[in-house]
Amino acid sequence: MPGHALLLVSSMLLLVMAPLSCADGAVGTGKSKISAVFMFGDSIVDPGNNNNRLTEARANFPPYGQDFPGGKATGRFSNGRVPGDMLASKLGVKEFLPPYIGDDLELSDLLTGVAFASGGSGYDPLTSIPAELNDIGAKRIGFFGIPPIGCCPSQRKHGSRECDTLQNQAAELFNSGIEKEIERLNAERNVHDSRFAYLDIYYNLLDLIQQHDFYGFQEVTEGCCGSNVLNAAIFIQYHPACPNAYDYIFWDSFHCTEKAYNIVIDEIFHQNLHYLM
Repeated sequence: MPGHALLLVSSMLLLVMAPLSCADGAVGTGKSKISAVFMFGDSIVDPGNNNNRLTEARANFPPYGQDFPGGKATGRFSNGRVPGDMLASKLGVKEFLPPYIGDDLELSDLLTGVAFASGGSGYDPLTSIPAELNDIGAKRIGFFGIPPIGCCPSQRKHGSRECDTLQNQAAELFNSGIEKEIERLNAERNVHDSRFAYLDIYYNLLDLIQQHDFYGFQEVTEGCCGSNVLNAAIFIQYHPACPNAYDYIFWDSFHCTEKAYNIVIDEIFHQNLHYLM
């Protein structure tokens, strides 16, 4: 019995998870076990694929990674782990999801999952035409929508503690269209044992921002490393970060802290992933 591939897709990230086959011992346990995680996306889930590229979208230098094990800047755009690591860990596959073009990638990493994400990536609807992944074996597919981008420190109006309403409305509009497409795919491809799910990062992160006190955050409008458009990637290279990243939802002007990511991913995990297993 061949294993299936679970694919989580988004403008942000795409995650493929492969369940264990009968031979791997999944049958009879009462639980769906995942043997591999594959991630696609942009800087939110890039664990270091851009490290050796000629690009400004890199994070392999301090202050990035200050709270990663060993205080190492691995190329992850946060102070610690990123969503791909957290999902792989919650699924019991491995603690960290390595980059596909990492220097020390081993065969076992390819078999249990890697991240193909690259900082600065975007969404192109033409990509699925020459390569629709479901047709070549990805049977478990989840799509992460766009977060409330108007609430990023870099996108807030100067001096305002309010999110940019128009940018958030655009994100909501995009997400609603993707959710309808996911419903269509489920109806169309159910006979092929394919499962698709829309994974909501928008409202989960917005709830974190709006009820930050409840979640233990003190700062929601500023990034630990700054708040304007240039306070990210090489523009904050070796600049000191705030001393209390644990109090911040945002690490830099675009990306969340490890603590914020962990809360959001935990909510998404419990809300949706059971459907894809």
